[in-house]
Amino acid sequence: MLGWELPPHNSGGLGVACLQLTKALAASGADIEFVLPYYAAEPGQGFDHMKVTSAFKKNQKFFSLESVYESYKFKLAGEHTEYFNIPDQQTAFEDAVGHIVSSSEFDVIHAHDWLTFRAALRAKWQSGKPLVVHVHSIERDRAGGRDGNPLVREIEATAMTLADRVIAVSEHTKQAIIDDYKIIPDKIQVVHNSIDPADFAPLPGENEYKYLVDLKPLGWKTIVYVGRITIQKGLTHLLRAAADAMQHAPKTFILFVGSGEQRDELLELAAHLGIGDRVIFADFQRGKRWRDAFLLADLFVMPSVSEPFGLTALEAVGYGAPTLVSKQSGAAEVLNNCLKVDYWDTNEMANQIAAVLKNDSLADELRQNAKKELEHLSWDTAAYHVMDIYRHHTGGVAA
Repeated sequence: MLGWELPPHNSGGLGVACLQLTKALAASGADIEFVLPYYAAEPGQGFDHMKVTSAFKKNQKFFSLESVYESYKFKLAGEHTEYFNIPDQQTAFEDAVGHIVSSSEFDVIHAHDWLTFRAALRAKWQSGKPLVVHVHSIERDRAGGRDGNPLVREIEATAMTLADRVIAVSEHTKQAIIDDYKIIPDKIQVVHNSIDPADFAPLPGENEYKYLVDLKPLGWKTIVYVGRITIQKGLTHLLRAAADAMQHAPKTFILFVGSGEQRDELLELAAHLGIGDRVIFADFQRGKRWRDAFLLADLFVMPSVSEPFGLTALEAVGYGAPTLVSKQSGAAEVLNNCLKVDYWDTNEMANQIAAVLKNDSLADELRQNAKKELEHLSWDTAAYHVMDIYRHHTGGVAA
């Protein structure tokens, strides 16, 4: 299995999804060697269920984690980009994986997202083994609906064309793959991401966002967004909708938990809309501060322009937050008891935000019914489908 990140060295949900899926696969009988472009197999990292191999020497600096998702910026920044050159990254990882493959025994290759696809094709060419490419997002998603980087699109198109099977994390993503790359629909299998209810353990101590907690008895509410601060996530639409909603629910804050290149733009927009004093940026968080944001939320909003899945929506529900997601998200396919809106419809988004903030009964109903839905979701289901794919392409049962 080829991946680009695993917690705690991750910049987004890709690493979380890879970790949870491999745990479920291992429990189903898969023997996994997970190859990363950095050294991560320190004791106590939670990788006892699989072998984690670094493609490079310990402490060798190879890439910027922040660059993993914003591939479209390579095109926009040109020669002045602060990130490594894509061909250099891809060639180095591809060569390193080629050396690992030459001395390894395995039945199937499973590669996660475009950054691993060239290495995966090398592994398939050298070994003759079946290749499964797992698509968590395509370039159009990351570029917020634009074409993005043509080199990345070429890598995605080639890998999906030559792979034996393509896994898409949602029907939304499957259709995007068909539209953008003309891959045969029967070759693509949807395997939704999931959540483990055991992850939502009680949190000791007071909520880290004490200022916002202390204002709750005075009638203040908090809208929470957790994720990357980037064009894909539709955050300008959220700010405009929230500004309209605040006309009806003025005692409202917005808390952004995450980092990304769009932060300054959002700061300026909040000031322009006259709500700068009610918008808080908490930067990228892990652990308790990350989880406390969900617990604080009177409403969690994921307004993505194009969201292949959106694990944070499930995490928000798990921590008891009423949730609003864009219809352009994979999470909308598995969550029924949440509010849904087109990302561009800021008027309707504002109406839904105001309705939850002003109606505690509605918030409670969303919270309770959505949490019941999580009881029927499991990474074991995803692992079952992936194992079926493995067996089909290695001479076992039909997929």
